[in-house]
Amino acid sequence: MQPPGVGVDVGSSDERDVRIAIIGAGPGGLCMGKRLLDEGFTDFVLLEKSDGVGGTWNLNRYPGCECDIPSALYSFSFEIKADWSKPYGTQPEILGYMRHVADQHGLLPHVRLGNGVTGARWDEARATWTLNLESGDTLEAHAVVSAIGMFNALSWPDIAGLDSFGGTMFHSGRWDWDHDLEGERVAVIGSAASAVQFVPEIVKTAGRVHLFQRSANWVTPKVDAPYTQEQLAAFRADPTPLLVMRAEIEDRVNNGMLFQNTETLEQAVAASLSQIALVEDPAVRAKLVPTHPFGCKRPLMSNVYYPAFNEPHLELVTDAITAVTETGVVTADGTVREVDTIIIATGFAATKYLSAIDIVGRDGRSIDEAWKDGAQAYLGVTTTGFPNLFMLYGPNTNNGSILTMIEYQVEHILGHLRRLASDGIAWIDVRPEPMARYNDEVQRAIATVEVWQADCHGYYRTPSGRIVTQWPFSMTEFQQRTSRIDPDAFEVGVC
Repeated sequence: MQPPGVGVDVGSSDERDVRIAIIGAGPGGLCMGKRLLDEGFTDFVLLEKSDGVGGTWNLNRYPGCECDIPSALYSFSFEIKADWSKPYGTQPEILGYMRHVADQHGLLPHVRLGNGVTGARWDEARATWTLNLESGDTLEAHAVVSAIGMFNALSWPDIAGLDSFGGTMFHSGRWDWDHDLEGERVAVIGSAASAVQFVPEIVKTAGRVHLFQRSANWVTPKVDAPYTQEQLAAFRADPTPLLVMRAEIEDRVNNGMLFQNTETLEQAVAASLSQIALVEDPAVRAKLVPTHPFGCKRPLMSNVYYPAFNEPHLELVTDAITAVTETGVVTADGTVREVDTIIIATGFAATKYLSAIDIVGRDGRSIDEAWKDGAQAYLGVTTTGFPNLFMLYGPNTNNGSILTMIEYQVEHILGHLRRLASDGIAWIDVRPEPMARYNDEVQRAIATVEVWQADCHGYYRTPSGRIVTQWPFSMTEFQQRTSRIDPDAFEVGVC
């Protein structure tokens, strides 16, 4: 099985066809595909394991799901959306936007749905990757772009008896819309990003909801009143005010990414506390106040989360879960709560990145082995020992607006692909020394972000203690660093 296309259409006999496999048809994969077409690369395929494009916005469909970056900044620079219904886009709107991008820019003929990648192996002699698909087929490519990002592998809690539960159980990242929660007794295990959004929604119909919280999160309010039809019409007619808003948001995000402005932090804490004060029960209020500094974990936003605790059928449980039985959840105080449905809201194994797939590079070395102390890459894009393998939303690129960060990464990858097509190069591999120097610098910078050093059980760290998710500078700094390729940082093999 081979990808479709005819290679690089640049009109020179010195060019060679570069066959490219992109893993994932989410925001990263779509942006990569669009820019490949812009640059004349047509021999590529987007391998998507699910039933549609959109990535996390196609898979995460829980009630209340929406973005925590303002909509004005949450669209690609080449396809700015002017008519979001409100300041923070909802999952259905964002998914619709991603589908529009795929259709508008001619990507659908390159997409292969239901074609998840289970593994990939580098062939040194032939300078190609062989990808194994869930279907049992294989595919060869000169270059591979991973666009699976951070939020790919679901994280399940290690709770005794979880598999013995006899009712309905599903993960919030794969919501079961065929199951009706109306009138049911529901246990929600986890109280972070997804729970903050869906708990206020399910409380409207469920008979009883028990929210099991390991540690409280900071949840700030947001200005999110829907735009009027007059405002939307004005945005469509003249997007200039929206573009100004986009630039202002980007500047604000750049300045606040590292949580170093004391006044801003104090304002965020005060805003969260003002929302917690809306909870009428003083005992519940006290349990909702975080003990870690703002920014230690991913800050969350909601106008409806805290008020939901005034509903008499929503219970906040802070005693640790010791076991799950066939009919309910047992906590450390010995209480057994009988439930009909358990919703797992423990997020994703965010530190795995591409190691969620069985990747084998040079000398038969697996990426699991290469990353035994934590995922690392040069500029978050390339990792030593894995030639012609590029990552979008890779290690230490998480901060700000991910769509903006992805666009910078795509441009950097295109620079490498042009070399493969035009410079008589068969493969490109980042040298270990530059990658080590770069990651040492990143870790030193991370160490200066005080709030990230607190022990708050977030998803940023690996078991080794290394923070492998966060970018410790501004988005502008990332753009500057990825805008050029340092040839001395890479080893190459000639055709």
